[in-house]
Amino acid sequence: MPRSSVTSVEAYLAELPPARFEVVARIRELIRENLPQGYEETLAWGMLCYGIPLARYPHTYNGQPLGYVALSAQKDKYSLYLMGAYMDPARDKALRDAFAKQGLKPNMGKSCLRFKSLADLPLPALARSIAGMAVDEYIELYERARAQAAPATRKAATKKAPVAKSAAAKPARKK
Repeated sequence: MPRSSVTSVEAYLAELPPARFEVVARIRELIRENLPQGYEETLAWGMLCYGIPLARYPHTYNGQPLGYVALSAQKDKYSLYLMGAYMDPARDKALRDAFAKQGLKPNMGKSCLRFKSLADLPLPALARSIAGMAVDEYIELYERARAQAAPATRKAATKKAPVAKSAAAKPARKK
């Protein structure tokens, strides 16, 4: 399924084919059962998102709610974005260890866990990872990461751009 253009969670779920709906519904249930208080479910970027609403934390870099978990049914796979595990090396290691313990090899990017079926996932470990980070802890990790990135961002922004040579400075071409 390509990126969805619907505007509500209900519409997103309704457009899924039955087999894809089953998988998304099961992971959505796992997320909602384990999501700490203070996170909210929304639809953003064409997927189900669980994050901190702007009313609680408006200081995000992009003006959008601070995303914690997201779930997407894509064309030939599913993607589960776990920002809490991405931002905390101990949580990332625990999740990877759970995969290894079950004899599974995770298909992971920085925060994205790609899978084709529920059998590809250590569901109890995912539940622990999602349940393990309260809103205030996540905000603290986020602010720490932004503060560490800020000096590098400022430095890159203040670098002088190369100056183009003017036409007058170029030697005349011989005809």
